[in-house]
Amino acid sequence: MAPMGVRLSPFGMAIFCLLGVAIIYYLYSEVLSGGLSSSSSSSSSSSYSSGHKSSRRTVDLKELLALSVEAAVRGGREVKRVREDNALEEKSKGETREGASEKLTVGDMRSHRQMFYLIKNTFPFIQVNSEEHDNVEQADTPEWDHSIPADISEVVPNSLEVPADSVTVWIDPLDATQEYTEDLRQYVTTMVCVAVGGEPVIGVIHKPFTGYTAWALVGRGANIKPREKYNGETPQVIVSRSHGGKVEEFIKTAFGNSTVIILAGGAGYKVLSLLNPGDDTYNNADVYIHVTYIKKWDICAGNAILRALGGHMTTLKGQLIDYSGSEGNDGGLLASIGVDHEALVKRLPEREIDRHR
Repeated sequence: MAPMGVRLSPFGMAIFCLLGVAIIYYLYSEVLSGGLSSSSSSSSSSSYSSGHKSSRRTVDLKELLALSVEAAVRGGREVKRVREDNALEEKSKGETREGASEKLTVGDMRSHRQMFYLIKNTFPFIQVNSEEHDNVEQADTPEWDHSIPADISEVVPNSLEVPADSVTVWIDPLDATQEYTEDLRQYVTTMVCVAVGGEPVIGVIHKPFTGYTAWALVGRGANIKPREKYNGETPQVIVSRSHGGKVEEFIKTAFGNSTVIILAGGAGYKVLSLLNPGDDTYNNADVYIHVTYIKKWDICAGNAILRALGGHMTTLKGQLIDYSGSEGNDGGLLASIGVDHEALVKRLPEREIDRHR
């Protein structure tokens, strides 16, 4: 008689299949766990080698925010030291489209070296774009100890890791160089911005001569607040000192002949004038407008801070600005907070943007 085969009941077959699925899932999870990192705060301490350089191709935005603040402050110390020593050694990099000399000083370069090499030495594989360029590496730049200030940890309690190849850092070692040479210190800032996938997510604006630093991380918070009231109907508009005549007709066509136009230096200063930095050197502007080509290191940090607070910075046509790729924004600039930004865009007259500085 032929041997009898083993037969499983339907219930037994179900148990067998479930066991198989469980084994496959376990093996698959073990593979994944070796390739992906945890985003918990405890994992961030192990994601860097003993030399404080990342051992993975990811970047923690919490650490990058703290590093950006540190870079802006270190650059600001150089800016302040050079100005107080009256050792500017200013020269011209060329002329703007309006015919004004575009200045370069020792303060610009010393600040650049501190800021650029601090960030590159810490995260050597991320893209860092600076207004200045220098082939002399700052060999004595101290390493960052990766300490996170308490105010940042309070706003960002956990790590936020993103792919390193999605990150672009924009630094402005000395914003308002023209005003710096004129000793108009209130306008001068150092700035750092971090963009992820072209979107500004971290903004830092530091004032070297007062020590004040504004920072923000989109989706988490900021250490600066908007003012309580803004006027979107008859706004006070802040513009560049060098563009006053060029932009006056444009603004009054949009908002009326009685519109108050505030002249100021530095894009960082103008953004802070829309907010509440707790400093009486600022004018209370409602809108910031720029009608010519402008570089992204001038505006990225302010864009991130406004976004984090619910504000907006767009081209004059209301388009978002992409902070990857080329260094320039050729669509003009409209920045606001606390008002209907789309309504402002609709009130602006058509204008052909001057694509040269």
